[in-house]
Amino acid sequence: MFSTRTRRVQTIPWAHPPTERHNGAMLSASGRRWGHTVRAVLNAANLTTVVGLLIALAGRSQLRGGGRGLVLAEHYRLGIPRRGAFTIGNVVLFPNGSLNDLAQRYPDILDHEGAHAWQYAACIGLPFFPLYAIASGWSWLRTGDAASANFFERTAGLSRGGYVEQPRSNAGWKRLIGMPGQERH
Repeated sequence: MFSTRTRRVQTIPWAHPPTERHNGAMLSASGRRWGHTVRAVLNAANLTTVVGLLIALAGRSQLRGGGRGLVLAEHYRLGIPRRGAFTIGNVVLFPNGSLNDLAQRYPDILDHEGAHAWQYAACIGLPFFPLYAIASGWSWLRTGDAASANFFERTAGLSRGGYVEQPRSNAGWKRLIGMPGQERH
């Protein structure tokens, strides 16, 4: 059952950036550039890239181009959220580090974050924030972890983002109602 669900989710066209393949077909270099340009324009128009740049500047990040139409905001200093990387529009923020630092542990991290940039475009920008929060809450209730059952993280690729999948055990629900043995380790 799990493998069937994973296959179905992976066929969503905007779930993965058009790097090598898109809907099973190889894309040419010009096709990849075109796709990244479309995503960059959509995320600029829906204001999420603008918000991402403002947050990067507030966090005193070092900005540089990252290819694929992405802007890398390295050494972000605001301290929240506590992640290795997070994306807002076409801006990928790296708290207290750089892409090179994180890519040593998670070589596919930019693919994962690029998928999130596509998700912002598909959600028409700012609605991504509450939708992601709802998906994180649902995931936490189901697994005790904000990523494992989160639609957005799953379609971006859990392992590509450095997440370890937790079983669906209703761990969050059990913690909420105070069932024994569900304390956080």
